[in-house]
Amino acid sequence: MTARADPSDILIGIDAGTSVIKAVAFDLAGQQLAVAATPNRYTTRSTDGAAFQDMRRTWQDCAATLRALAEQVDGLAQRTLAIGVTAQGDGTWLVGADNAPVTDGWIWLDARADATVRRLRARPEDADRFASTGAGLNVCQMGSQIAHMAATTPDLLARAECALHPKDYLYLHLTGVRATDPSEANFTFGDFRSRGYSDTVIAALGLDAQRHLLPPILDGSQITHPLCAEAAAETGLRAGTPVSLGYVDVVCTALGAGLITDQPAACTIIGSTGMHMRAMRAEEVRLNHDRTGYVMCLPIPGMVAQLQSNMAATLNLDWVLTLAGDLLAEFGCPQERSALIARIDGWMADSTPGALLYHPYISDAGERGPFVNAAARASLIGLNASHRYPDLLRAVIEGLGLAARDCYAAMGDLPQEIRLTGGAARSRALRATLSAATGAATRISSREEAGAAGAAMIAATAIGVYPSLPDCIAQWVTPNLGPAEAPDTALAALYAQRFPLYRAARLALEPVWDGLTPEKDASHV
Repeated sequence: MTARADPSDILIGIDAGTSVIKAVAFDLAGQQLAVAATPNRYTTRSTDGAAFQDMRRTWQDCAATLRALAEQVDGLAQRTLAIGVTAQGDGTWLVGADNAPVTDGWIWLDARADATVRRLRARPEDADRFASTGAGLNVCQMGSQIAHMAATTPDLLARAECALHPKDYLYLHLTGVRATDPSEANFTFGDFRSRGYSDTVIAALGLDAQRHLLPPILDGSQITHPLCAEAAAETGLRAGTPVSLGYVDVVCTALGAGLITDQPAACTIIGSTGMHMRAMRAEEVRLNHDRTGYVMCLPIPGMVAQLQSNMAATLNLDWVLTLAGDLLAEFGCPQERSALIARIDGWMADSTPGALLYHPYISDAGERGPFVNAAARASLIGLNASHRYPDLLRAVIEGLGLAARDCYAAMGDLPQEIRLTGGAARSRALRATLSAATGAATRISSREEAGAAGAAMIAATAIGVYPSLPDCIAQWVTPNLGPAEAPDTALAALYAQRFPLYRAARLALEPVWDGLTPEKDASHV
């Protein structure tokens, strides 16, 4: 058990990511006291690009994670002032009578709506939809997925009473309240300026008949609901504890990394996905002509994050490390993943910078930033007989850096500083590569659980522990920021030369991706 702190001094942040659910206890000054984690499981299907989760199991795993946290912290239930919850973004989790799941929850990796997205993006109404949401349409989004369900499996929608995102579903279990937050609501169905649902957007998606499925929009930085008796019994926490519906995990992680403490700074999250964003006032947003990128509301009046998002980031690293692990295992030399990760810097030192070009589009759902194409696939260009595994690993890491540059370039001038977070931010080699690829200094936070911290910070603001979110950030985030790490000038010059080739190659490969895409089996839903 951890040492006891002052009574009634704990805030809990829940972050239900794609691969793991975490519950983290913080004191009121933002110091992390304990963390519990449970693997989050999902299923994929290659025949039609499906990716989904068992909704009931996700809640059960969340409850189990909170019980595990209580085993680490004396008197957790009595000492918890509030709970904040965030989770992976996008997806469609339908609930029907008695809040029971209608089907498995479609997650952001699901690519079944590809044909529907192509059809909707080709309509003239999509320009008006983009002007309201600031979000390029892709297969991840609830709007695309519901439109696809309406065309292929209308019976699912007929049995549904409400369409939720993953964090909304957990909030429903915690409080009994059906709601969503301003970041996801406006990103998919609304207007980031008014922070409300938009008739124009809903009509452009062809979903007027499904509007009743959209839940009320709730700002968790201002409003909480009490932990219901059923959730209290399952989690071991105290009934009536205030629960805050956090913003989407991308926003919460950016808050935890200090995105809005210094507006000129940008923020990149290198997690399962790669998120690249800037904070600005809503009236300062300038949308691009090709209808890509996103705008998400921040839990500060008038403030939004403009971002571009790579579909896959560390998934590329997972793939290239798995290649080495599988080969070693074949020869009777199995290695733990941690041992492979520990060798990354050595492999990077044994390779030649800029020798290969790698496009990190490893996801079955293709790419969404800074372009939208569900058929996009990873590629490796420039191989010759002299190249070895370290060159392949370096190419993958350089590809992540050049993909980040591609995204920031689509939003305007490259940033001078990037707040870097996500598990891969611990890698010095990755930080140095991303810094050189973008030409920006990088700063990392010593905080390990930025997403859960962001959710807890929103809860802290809602219950009045801090008068405003910026006040909370000044206490929780700013002191944890490390020094700026300047880019290597020679490496930055090399990547600046490689970037036009990287971009030209991805443009040239588009017809190849289309030719490689197999026909989807429409019989699976």
